[in-house]
Formats: sequence, structure tokens, C-alpha cells
Amino acid sequence: MLMPKRVKYRRVHRGRLKGKAMRGNTVTYGDFGLQATEPAWITSNQIEAARIAMTRYTKRAGQVWIKIFPDKPITEKPAETRMGSGKGSPEYWVAVVKPGRVMFEIGGIDETQAREAMRLAANKLPIKCKFVKKENGGE
Repeated sequence: MLMPKRVKYRRVHRGRLKGKAMRGNTVTYGDFGLQATEPAWITSNQIEAARIAMTRYTKRAGQVWIKIFPDKPITEKPAETRMGSGKGSPEYWVAVVKPGRVMFEIGGIDETQAREAMRLAANKLPIKCKFVKKENGGE
């Protein structure tokens, strides 16, 4: 599972999922990408499940890039605990994903294979995604 080695603060505020992705919204490394169309928290388990789905389908041909990293700790209080007594302990890690963010990229395989691999990966994620290609305009 992905998680930071160390963080400055153990517990963080929840924040809000508003706005579009201003960065990370283009295909940079590979030829094809999986772009988020709605905002969400993507857990480290979901990222790993999507990665495994892609690599299994492609039989490890080509290369996969993961462009999101779960660096936000989500805390939970124990069951049947009274209110008060501070914030809970960190339980799992999430990546904050905004609409337009390219989460995964794949290269070195043809488009039909890439489309199917991305479809399988998108099924593992809790949000709607779309398949995008690298734009070579302007180069």
C-alpha cells in the first residue's frame, strides 16, 4: 500500500473538494491516461487495486505510471466511544482527486489494449473516469 514515509502533521483537517485540477491534468509520461471526471478521495487500497488490474490485463507489457499519491491521513475514532476526548487516530491514507486529474498513464501498448486496461482500472475506483490520449499539438 502507498503511504508517506513521514509527515509533518499526523492529523489534518478534512478540507473541501471544490474546483477543477489545475495541475496534473494532461498526459505527460505515457500515451494514454485515465482522467477523473468527479471529485473524490481515492484510498491507497483503491489505487493498488487499479494498478494490479491494469498490469494483470497487459501481462506486464508496456509501462504504467501512477500520478496520484495518498498523502492525506483519515482518522477514525474507536466504536462506541463518547464524544470529546480529541481527534481519532489515523486509520488509512487518501489522495485528493479533483475533476480533470490524470490518475494513471500507460504507454508501450496499442490503444485497444490500453482502453480495456483503463476500463478495468476505472471499475476499481469510486468515481467516473474517462480515457484520454496524449495531445501532440504544439510540439
